[in-house]
Amino acid sequence: MVAIATSRIRFAVSGLWEVLASLRVLHDRGVPSVHQKWAARTRPGPQGLLAALIPPTGGYAPDFLTPPPTGPDPGLDAELAVLRATSDDVVRAHLDLMSGSPGPEVRRLHADPRDGLARLADEIAAYWRSAIAPDWPRIHALLDADVRRRAHRLATDGAPAVLADLHDRVHWRDGTLLVDQRHCTAPDVPDAGDLVLIPSVFAWPSVLTVSSWGTPQLAYPAAGVATLWEEPSRPPDALSALLGTGRARILAALSGPLSTTELARRTGITAGGISQHLRILRAAGLIATHRDRRHLLNSRTPAAETLLAAAGAAHTGSRP
Repeated sequence: MVAIATSRIRFAVSGLWEVLASLRVLHDRGVPSVHQKWAARTRPGPQGLLAALIPPTGGYAPDFLTPPPTGPDPGLDAELAVLRATSDDVVRAHLDLMSGSPGPEVRRLHADPRDGLARLADEIAAYWRSAIAPDWPRIHALLDADVRRRAHRLATDGAPAVLADLHDRVHWRDGTLLVDQRHCTAPDVPDAGDLVLIPSVFAWPSVLTVSSWGTPQLAYPAAGVATLWEEPSRPPDALSALLGTGRARILAALSGPLSTTELARRTGITAGGISQHLRILRAAGLIATHRDRRHLLNSRTPAAETLLAAAGAAHTGSRP
């Protein structure tokens, strides 16, 4: 059990956290069903220094791998810059906390942190490009949607409501966040100040914590992870031919009012691409947009419903 006393919380999306959590998935013997498709096409994953630093779930990974994000969504390049600048003393102190006898890659990093951190950053960037970047638009959309949803609740219901709803191992009592981690040896944080909450796809179904940076962090499973790898429903071919594949997919996905971020998550189209398609669909009278507090939600118009129904009927009628 880790106890974190905090008076302020903030949210952040972190690519480095997804790197760490996804490698834990690859190193575990039993891959959660929600990640099996991703793991099957990603394994065995990296084999160098990066792999040596990430144990399976339950083991200690050096905290310098996940420095506190400098903003709500700093991007991987900015996070890697912070990682490269980690002091030699911090690197060695965190490596000394690892269990077991260090292998040659870890010993080299301990002996020469400057060179080792440069190699590590390059390995992270290469792993990111092959394993995470192809899916990052939909992953990022899901994480961003989770942050928006919880930040809205924070503003309306306060910190206790948000913190008590993160995970069944996370409890909020009398101004202190309690995290029930069976294998965690992290110290309590009696006066944390800021607490950074980081939604994660690959942390599911657990939670991960870091407390030795001075700013404690908690990575929790983002809502909707179970739907992440589902293929979006395919719109009728006639509708795609008429509107274009992207716009047809958006209309098919709009079964209810959705934000741009949620549409990006459901369709796999980037948020920028969604915005361009929405402008065209709105000008054609096929979608309507309204504000719900701080969010803009998009819905199909009656004309779009008629168009979808006609295209679906024509598709069904064309089957032999």
